[in-house]
Amino acid sequence: MNALPRFPDHVSIREVGPRDGLQNEDVILTTTQKVQLIDRLADTGLTLIEVGAFVRPANVPQMADTADVFAAISRRPGVVYSAIVPNAIGARRAVAAQADALQVFLSASESHNRSNVNMSIEQSLAQAADIAAIAREAGVCFEAVVSVAFGCPFEGDVPLDRVMDLTARLFDLGAEQVTFGDTTGMGHPALVRDLVLAFYERFPQAHPRLHLHSARGAGLANVLMALSLGVDRFDASVGGIGGCPFAPGAPGNICTEDLVHMLHEMGISTGIRLPALLDVARMLEGMLGRTVPGQTIKAGICKHLPPDGAPRR
Repeated sequence: MNALPRFPDHVSIREVGPRDGLQNEDVILTTTQKVQLIDRLADTGLTLIEVGAFVRPANVPQMADTADVFAAISRRPGVVYSAIVPNAIGARRAVAAQADALQVFLSASESHNRSNVNMSIEQSLAQAADIAAIAREAGVCFEAVVSVAFGCPFEGDVPLDRVMDLTARLFDLGAEQVTFGDTTGMGHPALVRDLVLAFYERFPQAHPRLHLHSARGAGLANVLMALSLGVDRFDASVGGIGGCPFAPGAPGNICTEDLVHMLHEMGISTGIRLPALLDVARMLEGMLGRTVPGQTIKAGICKHLPPDGAPRR
């Protein structure tokens, strides 16, 4: 009989709701609302928060005030406030706004890369090199995200060798971490297994981060597969809001509070106070004027979890 998997003792969660969540919403929150959302998220124990994106306002109007948001947030000690930057112009704006980390987005397919950032993959890699240099000069973290790593809405299956080759080039540029995005929810547990194992084989000293979606309901199943392989870094969005506005069928980020609840049930720590996170999700519902997709906000915390929502022991 095969040995049961040993799950990580602790999982790091990067909250992407203020960026990846809000960019797909029809309702554009005010700067004051965004600042309130981010400050409240920081108070839950989250230590990684994606504040916004320095992109063209005409393309993503929800992110037009990112610099103002950075200027107004109350920075909590120990919290890393990051920004998405597609090019050198965005990177310089992010550094000026005192972002702690710069994340460049590239797609694993040409079609999605052109749809998302209006560049070829090679052009994006050239921009990534410029961004890496800007980050080094500013002394901030440079990270990369590979979108549509689990499948492209335009091209279908994406070869794993292509994903790993692109990852290698990003590491060569100095990326401290590479995140793999299931941009349209095409991933399933077997594919997650294959990608994670391919990553470990190619980069045995590195740690992957997964940005998974629940567009087709497989989000937490994919997390479970990744956990069984030792992955301990994930992105998630408060309330489960968000997605990619430049890819058809891309709603449904993994919901932060649902992920935290599942991990705590499994005895895996996150450092996040679940009741406080649920309060933020309820506040977000009021800001958006609609019910968010998350399930724990509807069902509540299981009664056998401690009152503070900490992991079971």
